[in-house]
Amino acid sequence: MAHTVGIKEVARQAGVSVGTVSNVINRPHMVAEETRQRVQAAIDELGYVRSESARQLRAGQSRIIALLVLDMANPFFVDVATGAERVARTSKLGVMLCNSAQSTSEEADYLSLFAEQRVRGVLVTPADMSGRNLTDFRRHGIPFVFVDRVLPSAEGCSVSVDDVLGGTLAVRHLLTQGHTDVAYVSGPMSLQQCQDRREGALAALAEAGLGRGALRHVEAPRLDVSAGREAGAALLAMSPRPSAVFCANDLLALGVLQALFAAGVKVPQEVALVGYDDIEFAAAAAVPLTSVRQPAIQMGRQAAELLLEETGEAADRHQHQRIVLEPELIVRESSELARHPAPADRTVGA
Repeated sequence: MAHTVGIKEVARQAGVSVGTVSNVINRPHMVAEETRQRVQAAIDELGYVRSESARQLRAGQSRIIALLVLDMANPFFVDVATGAERVARTSKLGVMLCNSAQSTSEEADYLSLFAEQRVRGVLVTPADMSGRNLTDFRRHGIPFVFVDRVLPSAEGCSVSVDDVLGGTLAVRHLLTQGHTDVAYVSGPMSLQQCQDRREGALAALAEAGLGRGALRHVEAPRLDVSAGREAGAALLAMSPRPSAVFCANDLLALGVLQALFAAGVKVPQEVALVGYDDIEFAAAAAVPLTSVRQPAIQMGRQAAELLLEETGEAADRHQHQRIVLEPELIVRESSELARHPAPADRTVGA
């Protein structure tokens, strides 16, 4: 096992006191130039690295914030992390990025780790709808901000997108294309986002005078491409097959698209398809995917700003906020039949 060089060894090597070494590291202006150079030479020779975690514990303030997301395989959360990391860097903070994999037990384990590490604060997209994990975490006094979910109480901040509106935009668009037989492919309905997007879809059907029974529902076990392929197989087995499909995220939609392609079903001529998130791969799909765009980078940025405000010098004046951003429908080929102008008459000249 490698030996970790301590401050006492640096002091012994340089022939100075431990206090002098500490001053060189933390208050170099207090040490004479010659002594400072001698201590720095010992540091370089021995390869000493100060324990930042020990310093933070003494100061009572960590330079790390944690970000716990549902699925790091989803590019949406990569964009959320990008926004948060940009804000953290401006304050010379680091971001510890963790993945709950939509598991309440893994979420609980990570929250315990954050408490042990005494992170400055936590940005979290909750997997546990019961709220038990966060209730247990609150007792540690570490601030947290919900990301991509509205915090149901006034005990913290949240930054989310109006998912009910997003579901409404998606299905309203499909209805304007003439579809009345729509299926909704969700992830686990234990996730609030999946519930809200379904409510939005039902709201669009109600606007059109259609009942809740007009929306067929396939609940996938996960929010990934392979689960989308499985959902696609379930859709293909339906009789009659729905003419339009709205998916709770783009990864599911891309999986459904693969299943339809493999079965020889044309998109959008036979089945129209809409996703959610508008990840980069949506526009690059074999048939460019219509999607409900979430401002993911903005979401991560604003969540981090709220967290740093709550943990900064003006923390005593911090007021908890619920920020709800608006989604935007991005229409591409997967849901809208191309409209080509009628060919001009050709008259053969004499």
